Parts: sequence; C-alpha cells; structure tokens
Amino acid sequence: MKNKKIIIIGGGVIGLGIGWQLTKSGTDVTIYDSAEAGRAASWAAAGMLAPLAEAHTEEPDLLNLGCESLALYPKWVSELESDAKMSVGFRVEGTLIVGLESDDTHQLRHLYQAQQQLGLNVNWLSGGEVREIESALSPRVSAAIQCETDYQVDNRLMVTALKTAYLNNGGVLHENSPIEKIHTKDCHVEGIETQDGFQPAEIVILSAGCWSSQVNGIPDEFCPPVRPVKGQMMALQMEDGISINSVIRTVRARYPTSVYLVPRTDGRLIIGATSEEMGYDTRITVGGMFELLRGAWEAVPGVYELPILETWTGLRPGSRDNAPILGKTPIENLIYATGHYRNGILLTPITAYEISKLVLSGNTSDALKSFQLDRFLE
Repeated sequence: MKNKKIIIIGGGVIGLGIGWQLTKSGTDVTIYDSAEAGRAASWAAAGMLAPLAEAHTEEPDLLNLGCESLALYPKWVSELESDAKMSVGFRVEGTLIVGLESDDTHQLRHLYQAQQQLGLNVNWLSGGEVREIESALSPRVSAAIQCETDYQVDNRLMVTALKTAYLNNGGVLHENSPIEKIHTKDCHVEGIETQDGFQPAEIVILSAGCWSSQVNGIPDEFCPPVRPVKGQMMALQMEDGISINSVIRTVRARYPTSVYLVPRTDGRLIIGATSEEMGYDTRITVGGMFELLRGAWEAVPGVYELPILETWTGLRPGSRDNAPILGKTPIENLIYATGHYRNGILLTPITAYEISKLVLSGNTSDALKSFQLDRFLE
C-alpha cells in the first residue's frame, strides 16, 4: 500500500494525525481541507483528555476506546514533539468535578457511584479537601470527584505540531480546497473531484468532521450520520492570586449548562462550553456567554476580575449515537474517520494509529470493530 495514492478529506487533528502516521510509513498522502487546516472543531476545542470525567454506564465501548487512547498519549506526545520540534502543552494535573449545592452533591454522588461500578480510578473529596488542592475554588463547593488520570493537551499547539510533522514527512496539503464530489463506480472509490479537476486515489479517507455528511457522491444509505453540535467558549487571562492548575468541571443540577475551566501553561484559562443543536450557526450569543460566565464565577469567584482574551464557537461532529464512525464502509476503499463529537482530541492517537494500520494492512483491528458504519445499517 505504500506506493498507492491516499487522499484524506479534512485537515483537522484526525485527518492530520492519520496523514502524519501514513507519511511516516512512506505512503503517498494528500490532504484536502475546505478552509485552513485544523481551524474548525480542532482549534475550538478545550483539549481535555477526560474519559473518566465523561464516563457513562451506557457507553462502555466508548469509555474503553477513550481509555485506550489516553494510555497512548505519552507515546503520541513524545513522537509528535520529536517530529515537529515543539511542545504540545501536555499536562497531567488531573481533573476535579465539583458541586456547589446539596442537589449538585446528590448528582455528583450518583456519578461517583457509576464511575465506581465501572471500576474507574476516581476519589471522593469533601469541599475542604478539594480546596486544599485548588484554593481558588469557591467556599460553596461542597464536594468533588478527583480524576487524577484525566489530563489535557493544548489542542491549538497540537494542530500546529501535526501540520508541521505531516509536511516534514512529505505529506501534501491543499488548504481552501473544497471537495466537490467523491467519485465511485460499482461501489468502489476512484478518487475525488476538486476545483482543479479529478484527483485519482486508491483509498479515500473521509475525516471532515461535521461536514462529512455534506460531501457529494456518497449514496444516501451510506452517508455518515453526522451533525454539527454548537459549542460557545471563551478564554480569560489568569493573574497572580487568581489561577488554577487542575481542570475544573462543574455539576449543576439547577442549570442547563455545566462548565469546565481548563488552565493553559501560557496563563490562559479556557471556559466552555455550551451544547446547542443549532445546525451550522456559529454566532456567539449573550445567553451562551452568560451561562459560561455564571458557571465559571460560581466555581471560581476570582474569574470576576480576569480580562477576557477571546470568544469563539466550534461545531462538534456528533453522530447518531455520539460515538465516532471509524473504518471501512460498503464502498470499497472508502474509509470513515469522523463523528468524534466531544472526544476528538482525546481519540486522535488511537484513531490515527488504527486507521493508518487499516490502510496499510487492510485489516480492521478490534479497537475499531464497535465503531464502524455498519452499526447504523442494521
């Protein structure tokens, strides 16, 4: 397969990650992105690597995939930083899930019991114990769950590093190059149509995030069921006396939006995120910013004094069951790597490693089997 032409549609962390791994094996890879590579959902994310904090008892396969990918992160970071000659801001201070009122504590306790049933490495902390770890937390914080092995990475640095590593290894990148159509014949992929004409390929990998379902040429019955889920976010500038080291997540029983606060090594504090079914609307709203600021202020009152650096929105690619769509499709040599929803950054290593192995060997690994398109075709 090394001598065959691979085309990847979509240059976010998933597409760049797969492309980077394939170019390292000597494969001929070209990535097409409709805008600037990595500047959509990958750029908008918070970079949390939190399979434990986001664990749900009804999603054991997704939890296992997330934990497997998290276990790959030290290797991934070492390999990527070596190839790109830059840091990606990998931090291991862990995550704290906090509640502020009795209703929150009840909901937090329910989550903790579910995490214990799943055998996860989590700890229950009193309000006093958690404030010993993060003194900036509100005196109202009544309890917390500590997820010591939920980490973070600076997703924007990882985008830059992946792009650099991919290009350094001989990958070809076409930005601002929308795909007009995927060409298929007799249920076999032949290539793609771009603004520069037909581009042949032995294998096409679709990793276009929430736009994956908008690519022409795929029969309706095999179109990936991926939709955009809007998230509004902001960044503040931490100052002396008003800073945190851990990722903080809130549980608020009375409010529609729970927030997270993610500290960066450069002093930024990322606050997110709303979850809105608004199609491709990327407008920032007063209501969205209000919910984020209220949630952040209730957990860490000192944010009231901090300057706002940036506000933005992102469109998460949510599938019908909010799990990724990975692997082969009924169209021969058309591979999907999309629908990662809230877990794109977390799942980048395992997606890149396993999809590149699939391309090179033709074999679907056990890690991918539960996440193929065929689960929606039955």
